[in-house]
Amino acid sequence: MRYIVLVGLLASPVFAETCPDAPDHRVRLGEIVAELKLSRGTGEARVLSDQLWALWTDAPDAKAQRLLDSGMRQLAGGQLSRSYETLDQLVDYCPNYAEGYNQRAFASYLQQDFAAALIDLDRALEITPNHVAAMAGRGLTLMGLGRSEEAQVQLKAAVALNPWLNERALITDDPGTDI
Repeated sequence: MRYIVLVGLLASPVFAETCPDAPDHRVRLGEIVAELKLSRGTGEARVLSDQLWALWTDAPDAKAQRLLDSGMRQLAGGQLSRSYETLDQLVDYCPNYAEGYNQRAFASYLQQDFAAALIDLDRALEITPNHVAAMAGRGLTLMGLGRSEEAQVQLKAAVALNPWLNERALITDDPGTDI
């Protein structure tokens, strides 16, 4: 009987591995975004963008960092399905970590599964509203879905935070124009 109770306790959610809260970088993220708006060139903007990425990819713990790094390496290596699976594990483990959703959205986007990408980007932006890369990715995803007017609004919002984004070239004066 004691054995059954012990096994039951070990299998309970109390002993399940849980993801801690992601590091709170909101203040520094806001500062960098403010600096981006004032930056004087692409070189300066690139340094600031790299700082944003360093904060966004600062995972909540070692397990989450391993999953994120592995998923991103797989993405870079063109292993899109494998990357999606790895990033899916990250999202399951850390459901309140924006970058897990952003990277999984990128994997979906590259597989042209724009509907799935949009769901993940919406969640990433719910967690981190000024995630400029997720905003730009959302604009590109809306374009992939043929929702040009919404895409223009999203791209303009992203470029308002980072005027040096490459996606600024996709902004048109006529929101009804397909890109």
